[in-house]
Amino acid sequence: MGIKLLALAGSTREGSFNQRLLDLAVAAAGKAEIAVTPLKLADYPLPVYSHELEVSAFPEAALALKAEFVAHDGFLIATPEYNGSISSVLKNAIDWLSRPTGGESIIALSAFRGKIAGIMSASPSPFGGLRALTHLRQIFQTIQTLVVTEQVAVPAAHAAFDGPVLKDPLPLQLLDGLVRRTAQVAAALKA
Repeated sequence: MGIKLLALAGSTREGSFNQRLLDLAVAAAGKAEIAVTPLKLADYPLPVYSHELEVSAFPEAALALKAEFVAHDGFLIATPEYNGSISSVLKNAIDWLSRPTGGESIIALSAFRGKIAGIMSASPSPFGGLRALTHLRQIFQTIQTLVVTEQVAVPAAHAAFDGPVLKDPLPLQLLDGLVRRTAQVAAALKA
């Protein structure tokens, strides 16, 4: 297909359910011969976004993370659900990456505009992070990133995994479809 996807979880917690879910998505991409670059937000320590910091000393970690987003055609993102929304670490990263750099205009959105995202969540709640997925979809719409209609929500995540593996085969099938659709739409957008 000639496309590259970036994969990240909106959690920095060791043993994160969402990191496990993302790892399964990356494995599905590998089986489908889809190029994926996994990264961890913990490797990009970002201060809380502030305009003052943006104009005085744009963080090197934010520039490095933005370069990764710019270099890819789409994203696979697993988000935990915190108080009915996405995690603060994921929202903070999106806020930094949406800022103009290198002489870009305020509306450039070079890390996001015209790209595609496949989103997923694993949560201990009975809804599997659906509220977080709804918020993430809305945020991506605002920053000009298309989100495929498919999504994966794994409820009762504390009981859904056996180590790194999902016990129920249905979420795995849905995950495979999500990954393939994300790559397919990314390729169509790039054509």
